[in-house]
Amino acid sequence: MMDAVRARIRDVPDFPKKGIVFKDITPVLSDPHTFREVIDAFVERWKGERVDKVIGIESRGFIFAAPIAYALGAGFTIVRKPGKLPWETIREVYALEYGEGALELHIDAIGPGDRVLVVDDVLATGGTAGAAGRLVVRQGAELLGYAFLAELSFLNGARQLGHAKVHSLLTF
Repeated sequence: MMDAVRARIRDVPDFPKKGIVFKDITPVLSDPHTFREVIDAFVERWKGERVDKVIGIESRGFIFAAPIAYALGAGFTIVRKPGKLPWETIREVYALEYGEGALELHIDAIGPGDRVLVVDDVLATGGTAGAAGRLVVRQGAELLGYAFLAELSFLNGARQLGHAKVHSLLTF
């Protein structure tokens, strides 16, 4: 079922910098049948979990999280890089290879008792997704798990996400 999706993801060598092989998902998004197959597969996996909120991680996570939330009858919210959200936020810092990054969430986006799914396009090292998950927990919500289109398993990102459920449609 995911063979058509896998076939549409192209490798772009040396992007965004030398030595990196970037997984370009734009061909998946531009084909309506393939894009629908991806969204349907996510929804099928999470439909029995009573998801209250779906968080999309900036920026390609937004693309998947919004239609997943709609199909599950859940709310949709976003986490973004610092300074991009207009309301009061909480911030979570995470380690990068050289330095640190941070994500922010509106303080009223999720709350105690919410059952939350975190969505992004690709799981690499797990730093960004882990930070999003920690924001969920800090707000007193229940982190149901993480959903990714693709996982770069050689980077062991799932290990950084603790005991939460991790569901990747494709593994590279």
